[in-house]
Amino acid sequence: MSDGTSPRAAKIIVIANQKGGVGKTTTAINLGAALAEIGQKTLIVDLDPQGNASTGLGIALSDRTVTTYDLLLEDASLENVYQKTHREELFVAPSTTDLSSADIELVSNERRSFLLHDALRRPEVTKLGFDHILIDCPPSLNLLTINAMVAAHSLLVPLQSEFFALEGLSQLMLTLREVRQSANPSLRIEGVVLTMFDARNNLSLQVEQDAREALGELVFNTRIPRNVRISEAPSFAQTVLEYDTRSKGSAAYRALAEEMIARSVRASD
Repeated sequence: MSDGTSPRAAKIIVIANQKGGVGKTTTAINLGAALAEIGQKTLIVDLDPQGNASTGLGIALSDRTVTTYDLLLEDASLENVYQKTHREELFVAPSTTDLSSADIELVSNERRSFLLHDALRRPEVTKLGFDHILIDCPPSLNLLTINAMVAAHSLLVPLQSEFFALEGLSQLMLTLREVRQSANPSLRIEGVVLTMFDARNNLSLQVEQDAREALGELVFNTRIPRNVRISEAPSFAQTVLEYDTRSKGSAAYRALAEEMIARSVRASD
């Protein structure tokens, strides 16, 4: 937690899954809001050309004059890219569809996989005082996602409670292994969080059982429920914690933030 003393480097977490519709952006903005609520100064880096995290945090398209595209390809500083949200301690580096061309433009760059790493690991970024930087990735294993994995300290995987959920993890884990071997040997798995979970549904329960048998303690105890409030909140440009602070969705993301912090404390002991 920020305490006004010499700032420490932020913990950078990439939130990724090459499958779409698994709750990746939803987890990024609501986990970010939950961390901010307990005093953790948190930045969401929107690395998805769709810009859903930016929209969900209330950043109008007209206000996205300097974006993560500029951070990657125009050598803009993070200080000039990120913006305040209407939630205290929560900030966002927004994106636009300009990012959709980034893969093509990055190909000829010798440091194409390290551009986000270089932007987020600069000494001046530490002075901004962020405790956590959460990177929301596109639903694919492209150069943007690779950049995020090279820049990050850990990987958080949202896993939708649906048929074949675990099979979809294999390519992501292969990519994780390749990034460790080639560019970021210290990248670890922060954890796997079950999303869109319905305890009344036998399929959800089976996916949970399979996930815990296959991945053990990597799976968070917290499960994110299938909750209408979570689905409705982005259309009001709010996180679920603002839209309905007493909802089951809000409680789940608060529990996930607390569990993640507790894991970090145990790991550092």
